[in-house]
Amino acid sequence: MDFPLSVQASEVRIIPVEFKPDFMACMIPKVEWAVLQEAANALRLGKVPIEQIQGYEQDETFLRKMHHILLEGTLQCPESGRVFPIAAGSQTCC
Repeated sequence: MDFPLSVQASEVRIIPVEFKPDFMACMIPKVEWAVLQEAANALRLGKVPIEQIQGYEQDETFLRKMHHILLEGTLQCPESGRVFPIAAGSQTCC
C-alpha cells in the first residue's frame, strides 16, 4: 500500500515525554497499523505488531512501546517536501 506521507530522518533523537497509559490506550484504535509499521521500519524503532493486540489497554509494555514510537518525530510529504512535526502536545484524544 502506498501512503501519501513518508517518514524520513537524517537523525533520530529520543525526547522523553511523560507516559500516560490512558492516553495511549485511547490512541491505539486510531492507528493505521500498516503506516505505523512502515514508519517504525524507516526509523529503525523496532518491530511493531501486525495489528493491535487483544487486551492492549492493560499491557503496559505494549503501551510504552507505542508511546515511544508515536509521540515524537516528523512526517515529510514526498511530493512537496513539506515537513510536519509530530508532537505530544496536550496528550488528549478522547
